[in-house]
Amino acid sequence: MRLRANLFLKGHITVLSLVILLPAAIGAATPVVPLERKTVSLALANSLTGAAIASCRTIGRESVVAVVDRGGNLVSLQRGDDIGPHNTLAAQRKAFTAFSTKANTSVLAERAATDPTSRNLVTIPELLLLGGGMPIVIDGGVIGGIGVAGSGGSANDERCATEAIAQVLGKARTRP
Repeated sequence: MRLRANLFLKGHITVLSLVILLPAAIGAATPVVPLERKTVSLALANSLTGAAIASCRTIGRESVVAVVDRGGNLVSLQRGDDIGPHNTLAAQRKAFTAFSTKANTSVLAERAATDPTSRNLVTIPELLLLGGGMPIVIDGGVIGGIGVAGSGGSANDERCATEAIAQVLGKARTRP
């Protein structure tokens, strides 16, 4: 009986060892290389902020524009002369929201207003569900976000962001 118990235990130890060590052996065979990801450069961010401010001016409005990178970090911020300081934070949050959710903030605002399963989005402190934030998309991947505020309403903000992305990156780059 004792021999049978020892064989049984040895069999389980062998199986358990394989379960634990096999993934490590497979992982060791995979080469470890750094990730290569596109992100928003300072030059791209400045081009987008400049284009958005120019777009807003074509409709006679000043604005503040923020661009964040793939980590949600602020890369560029430009503010028109007559824009209230609260709009600066709004633009940053719109850019962050668009990047982190990979969606236009106007779409998120609509979902939160009409879809009971999305209403909790308004409780997340860093998200701002007002139109004017858009993801920045390159080769099908979101690399950052742009947020526009202070141009006289969410529709104007979104228009300026959309036109900036289209001007700088092309029309195909406005959706993930």
